[in-house]
Amino acid sequence: MSFLSVQFPVFLVVVFLAYFLTPRRFQWIVLLIASYVFYLFSGVAMTVLLLGTTLITFYTGLLLGRSNQRYNAVIASSTGNLTVEQKSALRDRRNREKKLTLTAALLLIFGILAFMKYSGFLAANLNAVLGLFTSSRLRVLNLLLPLGISFYTFQSAAYLIDINRGKIEPDRNLAKFALFVSFFPQIVQGPISRYDQLAAQLYEGHSFDYTRAKFGLQLILWGLFKKLVIADRAAVIVSTVFKNYWRYEGFTTFAAALFYCIQIYGDFSGGIDIARGVAQIMGISLPQNFNHPFFAVSLPDFWRRWHISLSNWMRDYIFYPLSLSKSFTRLGRGARKLLGNRVGRLVSPFLATILTFLAVGIWHGANWKFVAYGFYNGIFIFLETFIHPLRDRLQKKYNLNFETFGWRFWQVLTTLVVVGFGRYFSRAANLRIAGKMFAKTFE
Repeated sequence: MSFLSVQFPVFLVVVFLAYFLTPRRFQWIVLLIASYVFYLFSGVAMTVLLLGTTLITFYTGLLLGRSNQRYNAVIASSTGNLTVEQKSALRDRRNREKKLTLTAALLLIFGILAFMKYSGFLAANLNAVLGLFTSSRLRVLNLLLPLGISFYTFQSAAYLIDINRGKIEPDRNLAKFALFVSFFPQIVQGPISRYDQLAAQLYEGHSFDYTRAKFGLQLILWGLFKKLVIADRAAVIVSTVFKNYWRYEGFTTFAAALFYCIQIYGDFSGGIDIARGVAQIMGISLPQNFNHPFFAVSLPDFWRRWHISLSNWMRDYIFYPLSLSKSFTRLGRGARKLLGNRVGRLVSPFLATILTFLAVGIWHGANWKFVAYGFYNGIFIFLETFIHPLRDRLQKKYNLNFETFGWRFWQVLTTLVVVGFGRYFSRAANLRIAGKMFAKTFE
């Protein structure tokens, strides 16, 4: 069911009435039923996949929690009889057990995502090299993508990793946990919520509040305006130019890329506003996902403002684990010995940044153009991170003022240019056409 479908307003009215007429301790059941009814509109098979990810995540969370409990019980029962070495051995065994359990679960849930989203892409590329499949078999592998599968998979993965890190305790109520994974306002376009931010709000129940409902309705209407007016009007210009790019001069081509930025902002942030508005009416606060991204003063700043929940997920669960891993630490030491301290110390953060943004690109879709989009952003973000200390030294040496309106305006303008060129990759039909559009821009 789409937010823009004719059924959605009727669905919302029924859900709101049922939610607020139900005693607060049972309201979560209304939300669970509503979420699965909402998802069933996408198909029974898709709902089975959602339930499969939910079951894998729930029972893995219990296994991870029990590993911690067993370790703590052994330590508590030892009454100080264990040596430091014995405690360390027990801790290492527990960590290996948890790592194996977590890895298996992540492979399963991301395997479902990869098969549904990327099997056709992988098969087509293997076929181009090895000629393994007929065209009819390739068409079979172009599967219908389940609604919100990237969002609920990432949300489920974060839940497991946070349990493994000891940040949260596992949920022991399967039905309640199923609501956390499937909560209907956010499953279409996000945001990607963390368990410790959202779960308690879903379970505790809320009374009707007129002021809260009023602002929630305003958010919904503003989201609809963004999607139906801003995004749809910009889409006309974007579609016309990108489908016939060879007919237009470079300035027009780049202007269309900027309009595409406006289009996807209107569509995506509009959907988030609708989701947040629906949740707010029921007393549930979803995290902000956009924070004036077109006023960013650098590309790193842009990604801190754009799709914030995804950026934070990539930072916390890919970038930091890679940067702080033993493998990257050894790589950094080796690079400093080989290349010198000044250059060698940049190798590990460079690779971590590139790999993180390759994951961002692949998250957007199964196409080489999205791989290029991730690589493009990773390169520019690393360059800006590398240049920033140089700028600080120049500022101190020559007493430069970087807080003026003119300088900030220049930063915003150059950031928009970098972001706009990046959109060639994400909007062009394929990587080859994106390259032609780049060339066209500079003719």
